[in-house]
Amino acid sequence: MSKSPASRKSNAAPHARAGAGKLQKAPELAEGELAEGRFLSLSKGGVAMKNGWQTKQLREVAEIFDGPHATPKTVDTGPVFLGISALQDGVINLGETRHVTEQDYKRWTRRVRPQPQDVVFSYETRLGQAAIIPGGLECCLGRRMGLVRFKGGAVVPQFFLYQYISPLFREFLDSKTIRGATVDRISIKDFPSFPIAFPPLSEQQRIVGILDAAFEGLATAKANAEKNLLNARALFDSHLQAVFSQRSLSGAEGRGKGWVDMTLESCCEHIFAGGDVPKDRLSPERTPKYSVPIFSNGEKRDGLYGYTDVARVTKPSITVSARGTLGFTAIRTEPFLPVVRLIVLVPDKKLIMLSFLYYALAGMDFGNTGTSIPQLTVPNFKEFKLHVPSLSAQNAIVTKLNALTEETQRLAAIYQRKLAALDALKKSLLHQAFTGEL
Repeated sequence: MSKSPASRKSNAAPHARAGAGKLQKAPELAEGELAEGRFLSLSKGGVAMKNGWQTKQLREVAEIFDGPHATPKTVDTGPVFLGISALQDGVINLGETRHVTEQDYKRWTRRVRPQPQDVVFSYETRLGQAAIIPGGLECCLGRRMGLVRFKGGAVVPQFFLYQYISPLFREFLDSKTIRGATVDRISIKDFPSFPIAFPPLSEQQRIVGILDAAFEGLATAKANAEKNLLNARALFDSHLQAVFSQRSLSGAEGRGKGWVDMTLESCCEHIFAGGDVPKDRLSPERTPKYSVPIFSNGEKRDGLYGYTDVARVTKPSITVSARGTLGFTAIRTEPFLPVVRLIVLVPDKKLIMLSFLYYALAGMDFGNTGTSIPQLTVPNFKEFKLHVPSLSAQNAIVTKLNALTEETQRLAAIYQRKLAALDALKKSLLHQAFTGEL
């Protein structure tokens, strides 16, 4: 089902400055610029040239259009507002779709109305991403989106798409990338002068047929690998939930005889929030110049913020993200300095094991905090309840959960290697296709 984020209000009509819209008058590139990159080896008598390949500028075989330079108000239903986030390695993913009204659709398609077999691409931020407009999709282009419409029947759109996402063409795009302070981009004005290499139609259709079949198989294998990875993680999560379930369970792993209800405050020596970074005692390079790591809310690099020479926590403890990646939980066994948006729990080892507390917190749902901005605070955190057995029972549970964690991580590593191998195979096939080796 499509999802629509909160509507964005804008009174701006699609921008209609000179040179926008249909881009057919881009300046010619110098010979040296046109020859830039190994991609153009196809026009230098390489293997592919033996089969009649030729290289032309895009403007010679296609019309290029620029999308609007504004964002309309989005609604729950209606024509699709196609943003660059929908482009994912050659396909359009409408899982996070936004929509526009019929009135805005007419305004946002004044320059160009996407048609089946048009190739759309991103020219800012998500460079190298492109896809083909499928039949039946009523949509308008979003910002930072360009469109290629081939003319004269010389080029099969799917052939160009495969070429666009191939390693050689992406290398060429990288050579044309303009590095900005905030975003990277390619010049939409220069885009019509970019080269496209192509053989006769029959050869294009042969290559597309081979790649279509191969990528269909790769997509199935990748989906299976991802499903297996999710299943492995779901198996661990289900066992974790079963251990700490509210239901009365029998056996050493259940909440049965000997389990007691305790608040986090009652089973911890200390619960407190992180503070500000001591600027005068912080490594300016944020490198291990000092020995004490600074941890934040867990959003980046496992929450590592930098290094300092002062530690606020010296005992083994648990950290929980109070904002951002809400509930991100980690065990800390070395001295560290916690900063804002991080809650620290130092367990009372006479009542609860460090690892048991970690697993108990990892199995909690912190999603509903009763505030407009999801966040955890020390006062409400202290009131969270745990169901705690004896230390010997905790040890048995932790031993089994540690074994399951290790097995889940092993399976995850296997599946990640499979996914990486499938991606490498796809790149290899694309490389072969556009170096005349397929």
